[in-house]
Amino acid sequence: MSKIGVYVCHCGENIAGVVDVEDVRQYAEQLDGVTVTRRNLFMCSDPGQEMIRQDIASGLVDRVVVAACTPRTHEPIFRTTLEKAGLNKYLFEMANIRDQGSWVHAHDKYGATAKAKRIVASAVGKAANLHPLEDKFVDVTPAALVIGGGVAGIFSALELAKMGHKVYLVEKQPSIGGAMAMLDKTFPTNDCSACILTPVMVEAANHPNIELLTCSEVADVNGYIGNFNVRIRKNQTYVDWNKCTGCGACAEACPVRTANEFNGGMDHRGAAYIHFPQAVPKKAVVDMSVCINCAGRKLGTEPRISKKTGQPVLAACEKACPSGAIDRSHHLPAEGTLRDIEVGVIIVATGYQVMEKENFPEYAPDSPNVITALQMERLISATGPTGGKLLRPSDHRKPRTISFVSCVGSRDVRHHTYCSRVCCMYMIKQARLIKEKYPDIRIFMHVIDVRAPGKDFDEYYTRARDMGITFVKGKVGGMEILPADQVRVLGYDVDLGSNIEVDADMVVLASAMEQPPTAKLLARKIGLSFDGAGFFKELHPKLKPVETAVEGVFLAGCCQGPKDIPDTVSQAKGAAAAAAIPLCQGKVRIDPTISEVDTEKCSGCGICTPLCPYNAIVLKTYSGRPRAMIDITQCKGCGVCTAACPSAAILLHGYTDVQILSQIAALTRAA
Repeated sequence: MSKIGVYVCHCGENIAGVVDVEDVRQYAEQLDGVTVTRRNLFMCSDPGQEMIRQDIASGLVDRVVVAACTPRTHEPIFRTTLEKAGLNKYLFEMANIRDQGSWVHAHDKYGATAKAKRIVASAVGKAANLHPLEDKFVDVTPAALVIGGGVAGIFSALELAKMGHKVYLVEKQPSIGGAMAMLDKTFPTNDCSACILTPVMVEAANHPNIELLTCSEVADVNGYIGNFNVRIRKNQTYVDWNKCTGCGACAEACPVRTANEFNGGMDHRGAAYIHFPQAVPKKAVVDMSVCINCAGRKLGTEPRISKKTGQPVLAACEKACPSGAIDRSHHLPAEGTLRDIEVGVIIVATGYQVMEKENFPEYAPDSPNVITALQMERLISATGPTGGKLLRPSDHRKPRTISFVSCVGSRDVRHHTYCSRVCCMYMIKQARLIKEKYPDIRIFMHVIDVRAPGKDFDEYYTRARDMGITFVKGKVGGMEILPADQVRVLGYDVDLGSNIEVDADMVVLASAMEQPPTAKLLARKIGLSFDGAGFFKELHPKLKPVETAVEGVFLAGCCQGPKDIPDTVSQAKGAAAAAAIPLCQGKVRIDPTISEVDTEKCSGCGICTPLCPYNAIVLKTYSGRPRAMIDITQCKGCGVCTAACPSAAILLHGYTDVQILSQIAALTRAA
């Protein structure tokens, strides 16, 4: 007969403040198979764990039940305790009397105590029927994939590469750099963004352990931690990058003019273009969606010969390219090319997008002088559409009055209820940069409140006030377009207790940071989930902020939630450190609580095969008949197949019929 030890935790006042811990302990003494019952202020502390180890060493218990908090965070602690004491770590069951007891029944101490007793009885019932399980291990592919080439992706890749690991850095744009490459300067030090980012971009491109895959995206992901099979789609550039020198001659010669996305659509680029001046790699691409085919021939065909000159008639970009990198006579598949790679871990660092002004009809989006803060970054940048001169988009004149509007789309029940964190600070930064260069410009900042909690942030804000920047506390309700392309900002001033109107030459909207639509497609491919704000959900907000529910997949940067550059870099390095663990170990543990098929009972009906969310089940011929077979490396022990099998042929280790029925029986008995 099993000898079960029950250990009840006070968890300070978290449990003991509601549940009568001593009453629960005394109740556990009466349960069948229980030989030891104890309680402790904190069972997860060293004294609490030592209590368990001593009882195991003395032979008093061979099964352990800990009645405490959630197994999600604390189960590994107690399993390790069992291992150190020489007991199989799977002869352990945790009764969650905090999350399922004291926290949800704080108003009813008697009821919470009664429920805690039932939860403990259920755990004891299962513990009596536990069997030892053994861990299994699989080898790890010594390579990592980083999805996203912004500052988060770059630092994640560099950290892993410096540890000696092979890294594939995938970026959908022609160059790495992400949103940070679009910034003029960074708060609170006013460092030149390009000056601090470009060397890191070059370092990543030149590192022997990093393979840049720009103009690329993830097409499909299969496998499991240690052994992911990833299909990468290299989008068509229509330029031979092995020959391209990045001289830009094709971009200058191209007759097409279309909106330049990098500059927020405030100037134009050609169909042939280089992403931005400091691009890494600095290679040209041809955008066929706007190309006018100026040579008058289809791709993949030879050029016609001019009757006048006897020379082939080439497109402007072909003719201008000194290295022959553009040759329209080659047939190039529009869908690009596919490449399969194998990696052990994946870091997702796909960044964010800002809400465009068209989402806010109340803020005069039809006015060219109403722009987003990211467009303002390009407008004041030396590499921007005006060469760093502050000019109104409508008439290229210097503005006399500028209004900044905060929380556009953030902290708003109509759009996003969360705070985008960086908006207050980058508005202050832009206002300060403008005021330093143009002291005569009047600047108004309409804010709900100023959030400046970072290092040196409040001093940065205070200095902005000292410079003569006017902060107006209150929401902006709407805007009106006036003659001479002015915009009237209709707001409220809390300090004055009245409405306020500001006639501005330009309005800058600090619009919310949000996930791009492509995030949903990537989430389906990898198996990621989203939090309530629409960002990728971490495994635990405090203890596991870079891990996800998919083992071997980690998060870094703004795809996990809004954050500034220092926090992004910190999380990127944290994700790299976490991802490096399985790469350094060379093998990973497969949880033994997985499903197994009894081939004698299996009828080969195949019901389980399409139901498995991890594609771990296939039908194979066994003894001349089809039988279900489970790949233990892909099985996650979810139990879907076990519940669906009409022959009861699939056993889920750690959750057998006997164990579950004993739990149910205990729960249904009166405490």
